[in-house]
Amino acid sequence: MFVRVVRFTDVTAERVESLVSRIDDTGPPPGVPIRKLELAFDEAQGTAVVLQYFDDEESLRAGADTFAAMDPSETPGSRVSVDMGELKVEREL
Repeated sequence: MFVRVVRFTDVTAERVESLVSRIDDTGPPPGVPIRKLELAFDEAQGTAVVLQYFDDEESLRAGADTFAAMDPSETPGSRVSVDMGELKVEREL
């Protein structure tokens, strides 16, 4: 499995609520072969971290291209970093 981790600043509770509602209504953008999505929001700092999980590297690249091209109004806030890689450890302790 592969994961894309995106960090945002300038995030508001209203923006997160709107984004979650849109995701619940429509799912991922067309053509994005995402397996799992997680969003962690720190309202006090106005930051969010989004984790996007994909089955393989090809799916990760396809999803990353689509997400990178998104209009900023479709994201939680200002994108400040993007990391991508193969998930090496996943444990529930």
